[in-house]
Amino acid sequence: MSEVYQDGQRALQDRFDTRRLADRLEERIFHATFSDTDREFIERQSMFFLATVDADGRPNCSFKGGTPGFVRIVEDDTLAFPSYDGNGMFLSMGNISETGEVGMLFIDFEGQSRVRVNGSASIDFEDPLVDTFPEAQFVVRVRAREIFVNCPRYIPKMTLEEPSVFAPTGEELAPIPAWKRSDAMKDTLPANDPAHDPSRPTAP
Repeated sequence: MSEVYQDGQRALQDRFDTRRLADRLEERIFHATFSDTDREFIERQSMFFLATVDADGRPNCSFKGGTPGFVRIVEDDTLAFPSYDGNGMFLSMGNISETGEVGMLFIDFEGQSRVRVNGSASIDFEDPLVDTFPEAQFVVRVRAREIFVNCPRYIPKMTLEEPSVFAPTGEELAPIPAWKRSDAMKDTLPANDPAHDPSRPTAP
C-alpha cells in the first residue's frame, strides 16, 4: 500500500498508465529525513512557497522570503523558519494553527532545481530559536512526512537581480513598506507595529 497516493492520484495514474512509474518514484525519491544534499539546498534558498489548508479544507498558498539560512534543518526530520511581520491577515499561520498540514516548495531558479517538503507544522511563540531569527514574531517547525525532488524540466532559468530590502539581516532593522504608512492603513495598525517607529525608513 502506498503511503503517498490516495484514490484521486491512483485514478489518474491508472487512466494514463503511470502507476508503475509513480510507484518507482515513490520507492526511489521519497524520504522522511533530510539528507546532507537536502540540507545544503534548503538552507541556501532565500524563498519558498508555502501551501496550507484550513479546517474546512480550503487551501492557501503563500510566498515566504528571507536571507539564505532563514530556513534551517534543526533535526533529521524537522526544519524551522521564522514568521516575520506581514500584512496581519495570518492566512498561512492561522491555517497551521488549525490543521498543521503544510506543503513547501523550494526552487532554485538559477540552477533550475527544486525540493518539496510535506509535513505537519506547529507555531511556537516561545521557541528557543526565536531570538536567533532577527525580527521574528515566532517560529514555525515542520516535521517532514515526505521530502522529494521533482523533475526540473519546466523551471524557467532566472537570475537574482537583487535581494529584498525587507528581508531581516540582523545588521540593521528592515524598512517599513509604504502601504503600512498610507492614510488608508495607518490608523488600523496595532500599537506595537514597527511602522510606528519613526527611525525606521520607508521603502516602496
